[in-house]
Amino acid sequence: MAIPAVVAIVPVGILFILSGLIVNLMQAVLFILIRPISKKLYRKINKVVAELLWLELIWLIDWWAGIKVELYVDSETFKLMGKEHALLICNHRSDIDWLVGWVMAQRSGCLGSALAIMKKEAMFLPVIGWSMWFCEYVFLERSWSKDESTLKSGFRRLEDFPMPFWLALFVEGTRFTQSKLMAAQEYAASRGLPIPRNVLLPRTKGFVSSVSHMRSFVPAIYDCTLAIPNNQPPPTLLRMFRGQSSVIKLQIRRHPMQDLPETGDGIGQWCKDVFVTKDALLEKYYTKATFSELQLQNIGRPIKSLLVVIIWSCLLGYGIFKFIQWSSLLSTWEGIAFSVTFLVLVVILMQILIQSSDSERSTPLKVLPKDSVTEQLIQQ
Repeated sequence: MAIPAVVAIVPVGILFILSGLIVNLMQAVLFILIRPISKKLYRKINKVVAELLWLELIWLIDWWAGIKVELYVDSETFKLMGKEHALLICNHRSDIDWLVGWVMAQRSGCLGSALAIMKKEAMFLPVIGWSMWFCEYVFLERSWSKDESTLKSGFRRLEDFPMPFWLALFVEGTRFTQSKLMAAQEYAASRGLPIPRNVLLPRTKGFVSSVSHMRSFVPAIYDCTLAIPNNQPPPTLLRMFRGQSSVIKLQIRRHPMQDLPETGDGIGQWCKDVFVTKDALLEKYYTKATFSELQLQNIGRPIKSLLVVIIWSCLLGYGIFKFIQWSSLLSTWEGIAFSVTFLVLVVILMQILIQSSDSERSTPLKVLPKDSVTEQLIQQ
């Protein structure tokens, strides 16, 4: 049964915001005091600290909403996941694709070192964006003249990363919607390219830069293909808060970095070919209900995220109770007004986080002259 959103958002929001601010404060202290002395030590401690926050979102998927992620991957790759550096590329199908990646990273033991290349706006999201910044996510402005140097410096920082990391890159550049698919199809037809039916055309500049700068220390690319069954609504953060379950199918293929072409044009074409293959896989799934010939792996539902949420809830609940008792907060009109204001602020902040993941609000489309509209949409 679906739960009214506000019933979940208020208590979960209080838990997430307060614990998140504590985690942000801990990260800031580590950044100021530890990182100048030892970047390696900072990264190792920060990994553990960040997971204290990120596991709350894993709990939302695993225990609150009961979202099931079906992972299809060969046994050899499954054993390597979390034990090596990897560049992840994936189609951007739903609003919670990034959370699906976190679930896989958590199962593989590298949640705190799961990184991503994201739009710069995400860095300013309360709590979660700040935590990502401390974890060395790479934030782009979607202007290649500025982003090229940002990517290069970001890749250089990862050369001495002391533990296995995943760097996720959504090469389509934006989330899948029907309007963007139509633009991609028109653009592909005008250029004589394979016409996509279930993916957008990849933007290859960032991918080429990633491969060119990281192939010396990142041994593999994880080619991820994500599918949402047609008989269910796409999962969203709002549906998660309402406790609405869903199924997500994920296939991962490992490609050794050394097998990729050496030239920029070759790397870009390799990426385009991968997305043609993804499109064919998804078309087969949506027309014949057959997703992957790879082995379905049991990823379980670890109890760690549940324990973290229980511990946070007990600590914060006790702290709030003692604060109210000490301050007599609810015994005066001023205290009641402060409490109401705090709750309203929590709801607003959670609404910002939910809307930031909404595909209908991502990358607004601009009305352009007919001869340039499709190319502009592809580049967004």
